[in-house]
Amino acid sequence: MTLVGREKLDVFMRKHTDTRSWIESWVADVAGSNWQNTQDIKNRYSTASFLADHIVFFNIKGNSYRLQVQVAFKTGKVIVKWIGTHAEYTKLFC
Repeated sequence: MTLVGREKLDVFMRKHTDTRSWIESWVADVAGSNWQNTQDIKNRYSTASFLADHIVFFNIKGNSYRLQVQVAFKTGKVIVKWIGTHAEYTKLFC
């Protein structure tokens, strides 16, 4: 898979250094994956949440943070849409 929006993750990691190992591991996992459908993601990330339009939310660090991406399965792209604290997620999306 090709990751689009890596710079958002880099900025976030500089502010929230406790996320660095999880994000770097996730980025490597995305690069080495060939997700064909949501089940492929769910098999690796059992706590991921799926919405319409191939939007996926990942829990980071025991759900302290959330990562929103859009997955374009046909083109093999994972697009970073948003990353933030769980409190920010609740204000924006709940």
